[in-house]
Amino acid sequence: MTTRSQQKERTRRAIIDAAIGQLSESKSFASLSLREVAREAGIAPTSFYRHFKDMEELGLTLVDESGLALRQVMRKARQRLSKKGSVIATSVKTFMEFTQANPNIFRILFHERSGTTRALRVAVAREIQYFVVELTDYIQNAGFEHDSAYAQAEAMVAVIFNAGAESIASKPKQRKALENRAIEQLRYIAEGAVSMRDKNP
Repeated sequence: MTTRSQQKERTRRAIIDAAIGQLSESKSFASLSLREVAREAGIAPTSFYRHFKDMEELGLTLVDESGLALRQVMRKARQRLSKKGSVIATSVKTFMEFTQANPNIFRILFHERSGTTRALRVAVAREIQYFVVELTDYIQNAGFEHDSAYAQAEAMVAVIFNAGAESIASKPKQRKALENRAIEQLRYIAEGAVSMRDKNP
């Protein structure tokens, strides 16, 4: 038998999935209405409030879930690297695969980064910062001081997020070009950092 708490969690999940499912290149979270989400989730609008205080709270939940999903994907990419593998190429390919398989999850992070709701902008900035911090730690383990590692991580995250955003509405041939360009740009950043470090030991 399904308990009341299990049913509540299923309904909450249905609301989240309904909101994500309605996003598109031309429709951001800010343009969704509570009634649209409730209808898609198969519940009455009044039932929405049993799970979320308002649409902003739902948006914050989507941002949190999206950021976590993306970080988990990138962690797996780094874990499966062989000693001869390219961390940059593997990470970019994994990121681009994720954005293609889950475009609406990425749209949450990209669209709301400059959206109309301050709370969502702050939440997205926080998720991107988590991403930068994890990458900073990884780069530090490769022999860089914290400040240098952080500067590299910020630049790399900007490159990969922009490439991912462009790739969502692109055709396969264009996506491949974006992927190759991102890999080249990240290599320039990494090689430049190594050169600077070696000149200033």
